[in-house]
Amino acid sequence: MTKKIKVKTTLVEMDGDEMTRIMWQMVKNKLLLPYLEMDIDYYDLHVKHRDDTDDQVTFDAARAIQKYGVGIKCATITPNEDRVKEYSLKKMWKSPNGTIRAMLDGTVFRKPILVNNIKPGVSAWKKPITIGRHAYGDVYNNFELSISQAGKLEVVFTPADGGKPQTSFVQDFPSAGIVQINHNLDQSILSFARACFTYALAEKIDVWFSTKDTISKIYDAGFRDIFEREFEKNWKDQFASAGIEYFFTLIDDAVARMMKTEGGML
Repeated sequence: MTKKIKVKTTLVEMDGDEMTRIMWQMVKNKLLLPYLEMDIDYYDLHVKHRDDTDDQVTFDAARAIQKYGVGIKCATITPNEDRVKEYSLKKMWKSPNGTIRAMLDGTVFRKPILVNNIKPGVSAWKKPITIGRHAYGDVYNNFELSISQAGKLEVVFTPADGGKPQTSFVQDFPSAGIVQINHNLDQSILSFARACFTYALAEKIDVWFSTKDTISKIYDAGFRDIFEREFEKNWKDQFASAGIEYFFTLIDDAVARMMKTEGGML
């Protein structure tokens, strides 16, 4: 009988929806439980259970990850109108991923697994291209409004210290339309930058950072400036010692450059 290895840290397990529940159970039964002794803190993120708990289970799972530092989440349903009817839900709940990432101030890294019998879509690519994605704010926690008629849209910022509110004009609507407003926090962007630099240094890969700062002169440029300051202050020498680099370029240029590389960057 194989002696099981004791996992040091409690694992937060977040069960998911539909086929993922079956596949995850198979993975546990065949690949994990026979070999590992694990303390598991279990949360059922099935869409109906999220609905039954008014999505409290999602927040509880995120807090458990904050406590233990590690978790595994299965794929979940973010309900649309059809899913609300299918599962008799109270409403269209937000993305569990968005909720958890916002609470963890999380960063998503997507790295492809290369196999010999599946060729890359671009023949020059030989190494994995890892995509780092900021997971706070933006569309995950945006403001949306349906405009029903002609009118003027303004936003008001009221300082917490009691200062004078600032009103900014957004758009004159000549007719019906839609509105989306995104936000972000400097501290969260800084955490994103640090996560990217940490990951790249551990993997010994270059970091390419690109935005559309020629159009988004405050929002995208804000990301650019925070990344640049953090790199110059805390990472430049470490990157040089590791033989890797960080550089910023316009998103259009980054795509053109990437098509001609062998890959192997974040």
